[in-house]
Amino acid sequence: MNEAWMQKWEEVKDRLISPVDIETYFTADEIMDQKMEVMEIGNVSLPSGKVIVRDPLVYLNAKEKPYFVEVPKGNFPVKIAVAKLEDWGDRYAAVKVEFTKEEAVVYREALIGEEELGDSEEEDYFGFVVDAGLACITDSQVVPYVDKFISELDVENIYDDYFAELFAENYRENPTNQRDLGDWINWKVPNTEYQIPIFASGLGDGVYPVYFGYDAKEEICSLYIHFIDIEMELSEVEEDEDDDDEISEQPDNFVFLK
Repeated sequence: MNEAWMQKWEEVKDRLISPVDIETYFTADEIMDQKMEVMEIGNVSLPSGKVIVRDPLVYLNAKEKPYFVEVPKGNFPVKIAVAKLEDWGDRYAAVKVEFTKEEAVVYREALIGEEELGDSEEEDYFGFVVDAGLACITDSQVVPYVDKFISELDVENIYDDYFAELFAENYRENPTNQRDLGDWINWKVPNTEYQIPIFASGLGDGVYPVYFGYDAKEEICSLYIHFIDIEMELSEVEEDEDDDDEISEQPDNFVFLK
């Protein structure tokens, strides 16, 4: 890790924290009068503790670097906080990996160690890019097995020709909080024991932040992907409705998964 970058990170890390208490997405029954539900989707395999969160169809490859902060090694439970939005249906608002049972008291953004930190301000985030409406959590040690499998599969479209049926099958087996084409799977990479949870990215394509949760002892206890800032988005919608004096079907800044 570049020493100058690390020094800068130490200076700004407390500005790169989540303005939202993301854990409340997993403990509250309602947020902004929208019902919440928590869904468990199995474990993620992190054999080296070097975490990668990416769009699995576009950006998951050996060139992608993991976050510079390492997490405990092993298999850990993954939960999805589902927001039951009255106007837009069930949406995945946040995803959590639980490393310990300790409570997170601060959420610092997960970074790879190459970001330009000079102008970082509070509530800014770098995030990861989603271009195919999906996200996944995995480990840098697992990615080569994914590359090998996909290269040997030799299909024209990895989603249409392979993953689509897995999503549809999972919907048939677990229809709750999914649309009929399927919104999540816990993929066991063929010829390995490694599990990669793959799920719809909140409201579709965009840039989403990832945070490590730190407990009162400053130890990592969890990882969160924050897809939807419910309070901010619904407050903006209410303002737009007041300005227009009419109800819009969906806010203009939302991009929906197709």
